[in-house]
This record gives sequence, C-alpha cells and structure tokens, in this order.
Amino acid sequence: MNRIATILAMVLLSQSWSTIVRGQELEHGYADSSGVKIHYVTAGEGPLVILLHGFPDFWYSWRDQIPALAKSHQVVAIDQRGYNKSDQPEGVENYAMPKLVGDVVAVMDHLGKDKATIVGHDWGGAVAWGVAMFQPQRVERLVILNLPHPNGISRELAINPTQQQNSQYARDFQKPDAAKNLTAENLAAWVKEPEDRARYVEAFRRSSFEGMLNYYKANYPKPSDDSDNTQPSSGPAMPKVKCPVLIFHGLDDPYLLAAGLNNTWEWLDNEMTLITIPGAGHFVHRDASHLVTKRMVQWLEN
Repeated sequence: MNRIATILAMVLLSQSWSTIVRGQELEHGYADSSGVKIHYVTAGEGPLVILLHGFPDFWYSWRDQIPALAKSHQVVAIDQRGYNKSDQPEGVENYAMPKLVGDVVAVMDHLGKDKATIVGHDWGGAVAWGVAMFQPQRVERLVILNLPHPNGISRELAINPTQQQNSQYARDFQKPDAAKNLTAENLAAWVKEPEDRARYVEAFRRSSFEGMLNYYKANYPKPSDDSDNTQPSSGPAMPKVKCPVLIFHGLDDPYLLAAGLNNTWEWLDNEMTLITIPGAGHFVHRDASHLVTKRMVQWLEN
C-alpha cells in the first residue's frame, strides 16, 4: 500500500495541464517542499521570475502581469501553502517564515534554476523579503508590492497610532478561533470583476482558512513583540538585502501605510527604486495593473 501511495504521489507531482489566461497558455505543475506540495503555473522562457501572492489571494492574482513577463522570462506564479491547490499542512509552526522561504527555494530547485527575480505582494512580499535576506545567492532582483520591509512594519507598529489602529485586523486574525469568521465569499469580496470573483470563491473553498491565518499567527508581530527600535524585537538584526529592489506602493492602502517605507534604504546594500501610486489601494497590481506591469517589465529589462 505504501508503494502504491508513493507512486501516486510521484505521478501527481509530475502532473501537467494547461490553462489559458489573458490569451496566454499556462502550464501547471507541482514542486515538493520537504513533503509539502506547492502548486504553480508557468509560461515563457528565459530568466526565472517567481510571483508570490498575499492574503486573501492565489496565483490568479497575477493574471495581467504573467503574459507581459512571459515575453522575455520564464514566469512562475505559485499558490502559497494553505491556498488553492497547494498543500495545507496543519499547525502554526508549518507557516513560519523559514518554511515559506523554503517553498520558494523548492520551486527554484524543481525547475533547475539557481537564481530568480522574486516578486511578492502582501504576505508574498514578506516571503520575498525573506528569500532575499536569507537566501541572497538565489535572488537576482526583488520586486515588492505594498509590503514595507519587516523592520519598517515593526517600527510603525511601535510608534504610529494610525498603523496600530489599522492593523487591528491582523491582531484579530491571531486569535485562536479567528478562522471561524471567514467564508470564501467574504474573502473574495475585494475582487471587482464578478467572473473573476467566482474563480476566487472556488479557489478559497479549496483553501485552508486556518492555514491562511497561520501566516499571521506565525510571523506577524504580536503586541509584546513591538519595539521602539527600527529592528524587530523578536530576533537578531536582519541581513541587508544585496540585490536591486523595486518597490510599488498604492498610497490608498488602508492596511499598510506608506510611512512604513521610510528608511528602507538603510536595510539594503544595493539600489532601490520606489514607485508610489496615488489612487491605488492595497492590491496595487490590480488597481493600477497597466502601470505596474509596464514599469515592472521596463525595470527587469534594463
């Protein structure tokens, strides 16, 4: 029986099928991250670009960026663990940042790539920062969307009353029974297009609400962790990011305020390009899709 289960698992991990999104054919696949199955879609050829979604989202968040990036890169958009077709391990410890960083590295290894440009939004941005800091040899460039550096978030949670107030939702997500208040429908409410919202509801029904909130329970600073320093109080100073960094920030984001971007350059050891977009909110790559896509492609090709 164990032999049969192993064979079935190997078949599943090698499974590939196609989807058409925005006229672009995408191939699906799975990578193994220490026994956790990570689902991804991929298109194009060339240098690797990995796209990491946030909360509440899945790989489809990047539907406008994938076709443009695939013209000159191999682009891979993953479902982070807990979401959609990726595995949903139980236990807060299985969503700690080292595990999430390991998922990205596992995808790179699965594809036979030594380095990649990592693009991340929201929790995907947190993971992208983590890969750049703790696996610097694997990161060519870094693109961050509406997620200040972890040091900036910790600082603002310590000293900025408005950020503290606007982060109450994250504190609530850290409560033991918080997942009971979530439904696929309310998680998809932010999606503006009705047809796309239906796809999100379907994806979230396949997802683990506990897994989604474990990102907050495992990694988001708790009140006792907040510090008046520019470094998080829960651990040693984070290593400086060695690669070039492009940051997009929708200025109408009510959850992660732009003040968190201040002094980001102090935590980098390379050039930084910052693009702030008035009128765009937290999902900046959706609210200002054309501008974000255009600027991202230009930056990657320079």
